[in-house]
Amino acid sequence: MTALRDAEKTIGNLIDKQKTAYVGSADADGFPNVKAMFSPRKREGIRAFYFTTNTSSLRAAQYRENPKACIYFCDKRFFRGVMLKGTMQVLEDAESKAMIWQEGDDRYYPEGVADPDYCVLKFTAMAGRYYSNFHSEDFIV
Repeated sequence: MTALRDAEKTIGNLIDKQKTAYVGSADADGFPNVKAMFSPRKREGIRAFYFTTNTSSLRAAQYRENPKACIYFCDKRFFRGVMLKGTMQVLEDAESKAMIWQEGDDRYYPEGVADPDYCVLKFTAMAGRYYSNFHSEDFIV
């Protein structure tokens, strides 16, 4: 019997309980770069995830150059985790920015939702790997 009878529910529950997401990109030389970020502001199942970041950030520049990406969520208490691989888009349109804006974000983006240094990272998953109870399982999203 597979551990992922309902992958979207199992993985979605794990993700929703985490405060941190580990986001991977590739640098100009093709080496992986990983960064801890706040959990996504919005998710659509286990396929689309929306994060906030600075337009001027290294990560945004890397995704513009090479959109291949991964995100990882870890439940340290139960030693479970999920890695999703896919692509990351850098969105700067007003609708995307307003969609995930939250009260208090002006602390990071002083000009508000229209701050030119505020953008949205949209991750779209294609596949993943889930680890739990000494077992890993690949899945397609």
